[in-house]
Amino acid sequence: MPILKAFIFDLDGTLIDSLADIAESINRMLDARGYPRCEQEVFKQMVGDGMEKLVERALPEGVRSDELIKLCVEEYRAHYDTLWQAQTRPYPGIVEMLAELKGRGVKLGVISNKAHRFTVPMTAHFFGTAVFDHILGQRAEVPRKPDAAGAHEMAAYLGLETAEMAYVGDSGIDMQFAKSSGMRAVGVRWGFRGEAELIECGADVLITRPAELFDLC
Repeated sequence: MPILKAFIFDLDGTLIDSLADIAESINRMLDARGYPRCEQEVFKQMVGDGMEKLVERALPEGVRSDELIKLCVEEYRAHYDTLWQAQTRPYPGIVEMLAELKGRGVKLGVISNKAHRFTVPMTAHFFGTAVFDHILGQRAEVPRKPDAAGAHEMAAYLGLETAEMAYVGDSGIDMQFAKSSGMRAVGVRWGFRGEAELIECGADVLITRPAELFDLC
């Protein structure tokens, strides 16, 4: 098995606990349209596939249409622009783990299905601009996870093979993404999804604390 030279991270549910701000932004959109709010806990299953899918899942089933979803995505985005710093924080131990890996000379990156326009400023806000070597949010021209396109783009940027990278995430989509692109699949137990989903979708390793990543490099 190749030596790992890079750790690439999912963002929401892996590096940051952003659930409360996502939920409130969606619920404000729903409030304005007179639709019922969603309980915060259900967002753990609703996030991960990009904004369009999140909005579609939050809307009442009987009113969903392509046109309405498009309008509501813009409304959600406007709310999230003002709320993403309100309650979102890095998970305990994440900042220290990143600093240690950086000090060891390991390459670090982020690949998220969150829109690129949010992913870049959020990583800069919570972790600074010198931690990650490359950051890729979801962009219209690139298929979202679990498609392997983002992984190959990251590998090319870092000058590595995907087999030399591990992908660290909290969802089945993340594990499928890692496996489809040849990266080591590392599932975190502290995120939005459960251990059973991570195992079912092919996790090579499960970790309970961020510092356990040190054992892999």
